[in-house]
Formats: sequence, C-alpha cells, structure tokens
Amino acid sequence: MRIALDAMGGDFAPNAIIEGALLAAKELTEEVKLVLVGIKDTIEAILKDFGYEGEQLEIVHANEVVEMGDNPTKALSQKPQSSIAIGYHLLQTGKVDAFCGAGNTGAMHVGAMFSIKPIEGVLRPALISHVPRVDGSVGILLDVGANTDCKPEVLNQFGQLGYLYAKHVLEVAHPKVALMNLGEEEKKGNLHAQAAHQLLKENDQINFVGNIEGRNLFFPDKADVIVCDGFTGNIVLKMAESIYDIAVQRGIQDEFFDHLNYEDIGGSPILGINGNVIIGHGISSAIAVRNMLLLAKKMAEVNLSVSIKNALSSTVSN
Repeated sequence: MRIALDAMGGDFAPNAIIEGALLAAKELTEEVKLVLVGIKDTIEAILKDFGYEGEQLEIVHANEVVEMGDNPTKALSQKPQSSIAIGYHLLQTGKVDAFCGAGNTGAMHVGAMFSIKPIEGVLRPALISHVPRVDGSVGILLDVGANTDCKPEVLNQFGQLGYLYAKHVLEVAHPKVALMNLGEEEKKGNLHAQAAHQLLKENDQINFVGNIEGRNLFFPDKADVIVCDGFTGNIVLKMAESIYDIAVQRGIQDEFFDHLNYEDIGGSPILGINGNVIIGHGISSAIAVRNMLLLAKKMAEVNLSVSIKNALSSTVSN
C-alpha cells in the first residue's frame, strides 16, 4: 500500500507535515509506504534534520506549491507541477492508494472533482467529519462544508454514503442514520428537511431512525450517521471544536473533550469520489497529520470507493 501526502500544504508545512509522516511511519508496517510529494531538496533536508534514514518514506518531486490564498479553480491549471496536482495524478493513475493534504482546501476539493472525479451516480461528493461520543465511540456528520445548499435527493444520498462509511471504515454492523433537524417529529423543519426525511424513510439501503436534534449529537444511542447540508454541518463542527478550546482555556481535563480536538480527528474524507482522499485542517500539526495518514490507511484497506460503486450500481439496477 502507498499513501501520498502533500508535504508542502498547510500553515506549518513542510516541517509539521513531514514530522507527522514520521510519526505515522512508526505505527505502520513496512508494507505501507508514505509518499511525500513536494520540493525534493527541502524534504530531504528536513528528513536529515530529523535523523531519518529508513526506506518507508519516499519522495516524489513537485516544483510548484499551491498557496493557501490561491484561487482554487485556477490553481491546479496554472500550477500543473504543484504538489496537489501531482498527488492527484498519482492517485488517478493508481500509483498510490490514497492522497492526503492539509493545504488549500478548495484546491484539494477541486482536484478531487476534476481529476479522479465523482463515482457514477453520485450527485455530490460529501465532506465528512468524525463525531466523538460520550462512550468513547465515534459517529460521523456529513456534509461539513463542501455543499452548503443541498436538495432533498442529495441529503438522501448522503445518508447512503455515510451508512457505507460507518459500516466499512468504523465497522458498525448496521449503522443508524438520522437527519439533523430542529425537532424529532417527522413534519419538523423546512420544506427541504421534510422532503429529505421522506426520502430517507423510504430508502431501503440504509437504517433510517428519523430526525435528530443538535443536543443528541454526542450520544451513541441516537445515531451513528448524521445527515445535514454543509452549511449546517460546518457550523456544528466549528462549534464542537470551540468546546475543546474552552475546556483547554479553563483547565478542564476530560477524555471526551480531548476527542473534540481537530488533531484527534486528523482530517475530513471526501465520500463519493473514485479514490481515497482526506483533507486536513489548514493548521494541521504533526499529530493531526499522523492521524490523517492512519485514517487513510483504513479507508484504503476496505476499498471504500468500490463499496460505494457497488451499492450505487445495486440501487440503479433495482
């Protein structure tokens, strides 16, 4: 298995990114190779500073860098030799099994859409986030920012994408899927929420359990997969991250609050594309990068995109 990592992307790149790769390499078997994509001389110098002399990390040279402030839609076409563009090329051509990056989020998303492309039948790929629960388990929330406006049909498909992720990656036998709403009753919410509820209710590909309110986000008995539009999901995600910041500021030591730290999650996978891609936070630390790479390994192991293709093909044929 080979996992590519944009070594030049992120506020603290390349040092923190490479340090994160070294942390992940310590926990991975020799069969898993980490491919650092970026300016070769720079990467080699940093690896030397860390005293690395192993063979688990490889370097693929990219002489351009997509900066955080670059226009996402223009960046890849104007910088075809950037670390993001080359990382996606490696994934597209099957030379790596996953690609991770903490650089320009828009460029990472555009690259996924136009290089490896959405799986046939996917209306809109979704960006997901892991949600820690009070019992130590993990659920997921989708979308968390890629699609701010979603029609009911899109929300319904998010339920199916999330169900497959929870089943194959989180290893939940029969994940419970819920729709984020302002009340648990079936007729609650705006017209889109009501229409999405009906579609999810009729979807025999998932285990739909109804609406869920924000106050139940962190409780495992309610749902494993929580569906919402990206506008709502991103607000929920950022608010959850703020709880961790408040706990730290007030000196509160609690394992649950620790799991709300963005570092613990590592990154946000994109579901519904022809490959395994994880987008990291722009401020990703070495620990966050480590966790992002370990998650990418898990996604590659279960061939998630293949499971999604098969599920959608079954839906169409039925």
